[in-house]
Amino acid sequence: MTVASTGKTAEDIEGDVAPIDVEAIYSQTNTVLGLRMDTTTRAAMDQQVPAIAGHLNRLLHEDLGASNEGEVRKLLCEGTTLVDLTGRPTPQTPTFGTYLYLRNAALLTRRLLWIYSQRNRLDAP
Repeated sequence: MTVASTGKTAEDIEGDVAPIDVEAIYSQTNTVLGLRMDTTTRAAMDQQVPAIAGHLNRLLHEDLGASNEGEVRKLLCEGTTLVDLTGRPTPQTPTFGTYLYLRNAALLTRRLLWIYSQRNRLDAP
């Protein structure tokens, strides 16, 4: 498992959120990007929404250098829109809309994961 080292001991981390699991996020985005519109059920798509939105949300709360880079700020704004509950698919959202949401969220998550990996000198999968 590839995670960022924060320099904290186990005692320091006890109340903190677990470190970013680069491999798990990469695997989840790979799963989502592997979904095909013509062979994937709506239920299977709906099942992926909370996980991909959760990974994206975790990355949005990391220091990705937004204060120094306009492109990163733009990506963070896009991500914030995607994780907002009003922007997520609902049961009334057409299946194609859910499919597009998942692809957009997965692609953006991958971009932020790459930035995170570079900033923390991790091997990106």
